[in-house]
Amino acid sequence: MRILPFFFLIATAIAQSGPRVQTSHTTENLRGVSAVSRQVAWASGTHGTYLRTTDGGRTWIPGQVPDATTLDFRAVVAFSANEAFLMSAGPGDQSRIYHTADAGQHWQLQFTNSNPKGFFDSMVFWDPKHGIILGDPIPDEKGKPKFELLTTEDGESWHAISPSQLPEALDGEGAFAASNSCIALADERRSSAASASDPNIWFATGGKAARVFHSPDHGKTWEAFNTPILHGPESAGIFSIAFRDAHHGVIAGGDYKRPDDDGPNLAFTEDGGKTWTLSELHPQAYFSAVAYDKQVNAAALRQQAEQQPEKGIGKRLTKPVAPQRLFVVGEDFIFDFRRPNDPHRINGKKKQGFAFNAVSPFPEGGALVVGPKGTIAVLP
Repeated sequence: MRILPFFFLIATAIAQSGPRVQTSHTTENLRGVSAVSRQVAWASGTHGTYLRTTDGGRTWIPGQVPDATTLDFRAVVAFSANEAFLMSAGPGDQSRIYHTADAGQHWQLQFTNSNPKGFFDSMVFWDPKHGIILGDPIPDEKGKPKFELLTTEDGESWHAISPSQLPEALDGEGAFAASNSCIALADERRSSAASASDPNIWFATGGKAARVFHSPDHGKTWEAFNTPILHGPESAGIFSIAFRDAHHGVIAGGDYKRPDDDGPNLAFTEDGGKTWTLSELHPQAYFSAVAYDKQVNAAALRQQAEQQPEKGIGKRLTKPVAPQRLFVVGEDFIFDFRRPNDPHRINGKKKQGFAFNAVSPFPEGGALVVGPKGTIAVLP
């Protein structure tokens, strides 16, 4: 791990409305980020690195998982200042799952991928006991390529979903471990205890195809839907997917080897992923991550629920539903996107080397973004 010997740009504004850059004390490439609250957050990256803050980013403390210096932690999912899961991405046994319950003082290696053709891409959780990991396709016993999916029901042991249940991949199709966001659950699950076990799962693919797979029953059955997102080269496709509820979602991607190409790289659904409508935004670019603002999303969901017809009696809308707010992450910029309005583009400072990989929304609104060279910044 390379530790910075000096402080740089504490809470400096890259643009008028942010992001505000925070001191990370590392120069590692960060691709995992998990915002528990405005005060508590975790990040992860190359050379076995993880970081943690408990004071809103004024102090980030970097650490290194023992015996993991060769691992690239592409995903972190945290539930408190003490508890977090890490997922490394890489071929075969370079793909692993770790867990800590004591703020990183001890790390338990929970799972190591024993298949030499395996490669983990993304990790999400419903709650601290129930999670799912997506991996690239591996041949089943009949030689058919099937996406690898692992689940846990106790937060400790992981088991593979039976190949007979798994979706079959097309030749040259895979997933991207770019920002821990190619697999998604419905965000509404966090808005109430009743929706905590929402069974919907989506994941997105790239390469020869750019498809969205959906399971309505915790991974027991799957359907695959084509999308209009750019694909073909192994470097192109859908890199990120997010759903604000069971019906409304967004996909983003492009070609990371041609980041300035116009796309199509951004699309939306209103039917749970069955059909996708391209964004009219132009020009576009390569997008590595996309996420909904949780506070705005929660307000919109509450307003929609209040305005639903009751027992056959129509209920007229008295005010517009709160606008959606999206964070769309490009290589050296971020779109603060409130549809249907044009997005506000927040540029990084190229001279100062700021770039971005991944985003995690705060429950209170706004988001935390991370990137190469230890970049960590807050979007208000």
